[in-house]
Amino acid sequence: MLDDMDIKILRILQQDCTRPVADIGKEVGLSTTPCWRRIQKLEEAGVIERRVALLNPDAVNAGVTVIVSIKTDQHSVAWLEKFHGAVADFPEVVEFYRMAGDIDYLLRVVVPDIAAYDAFYKKLIERIEIAKVSSAFAMEQIKCTTELPLEFARARTNAREKA
Repeated sequence: MLDDMDIKILRILQQDCTRPVADIGKEVGLSTTPCWRRIQKLEEAGVIERRVALLNPDAVNAGVTVIVSIKTDQHSVAWLEKFHGAVADFPEVVEFYRMAGDIDYLLRVVVPDIAAYDAFYKKLIERIEIAKVSSAFAMEQIKCTTELPLEFARARTNAREKA
């Protein structure tokens, strides 16, 4: 269960996980050791999955974002496993979702240009049969964040306390 102190710490870590624990502790009103222990418990509990560096897509030549919608008429476990395995092999796919509704799968693909996306597409359809693919190229990134809203964590903790 997360308390207000955990949420304060998580908010800081989502913005910059490289901040020294002593600085985080000062900001939230804890000394270094108790703050470090809380962070360790959040990691052990799986609340903090990993700490990463966020890269500038243009700086690493991956500045074109393509949202790929996929529909399939295959719904066997064997096809599903083959498809998941195929998509997992492509580093260009940075997000991959199984959907409810009209679209079966949604991918976020990052590439340097349209030609690179075309090469990705051809390799994908070589590996797996897909009924329908629709690709949308992002013209402008309006919002992109890795920070999750933490208000819901507080609501979940409060609901558990009431139960």
